[in-house]
Amino acid sequence: MVIKNVNLETVCGVTSRLPENKLMEIAFSGKSNVGKSSLINGLMNRKSLARTSSKPGKTQTINYYNINDEMYFVDLPGYGYATANVQVKAQWGKLIEDYLHQSKMIKAVFLLVDIRHAPSENDCIMYDWIVERGHRPVIIATKLDKIKRSQIEKQVALIRNTLQAEDDTIIIPYSSLSKQGREEIYDFIDGLCEG
Repeated sequence: MVIKNVNLETVCGVTSRLPENKLMEIAFSGKSNVGKSSLINGLMNRKSLARTSSKPGKTQTINYYNINDEMYFVDLPGYGYATANVQVKAQWGKLIEDYLHQSKMIKAVFLLVDIRHAPSENDCIMYDWIVERGHRPVIIATKLDKIKRSQIEKQVALIRNTLQAEDDTIIIPYSSLSKQGREEIYDFIDGLCEG
């Protein structure tokens, strides 16, 4: 996969109508500060198109990145941000639910979880939500550079068991520093384009 052109095309807030895109969409979901913006920037070969922040909860809208006029990367709001008030959390949840329910062009949903820990309750709820909407989430286990190589297999098994994911659910460990895992993600996306 060679990314030549990237353009932040549409930003949807709580009151916005979702665009009726004609290109396939790949959605990125994950709790705040799991490294979603870093992953999207890494895949797009851009340093800071998706805004990264040391303060979690930066993405509060649905952001549509047009990739090569072939597809969209759709950055969903981060969930589970501890200091967000209940009303804001409910709005983010509704945004994500509306998107998963309404968009007809979703080809894949990437669910990001931190490889260092068992998935949180919110991660499990999100996983179930995605499955209930008829999608098979691809799990991206972020922050790979924070654990030893010898721990990877054990942590991947922990993630699979905690989410109660099917045996054939794809789990890709990813490091935003070394970009390990990026080629596997590209290969998966290439497969979608051919499919």
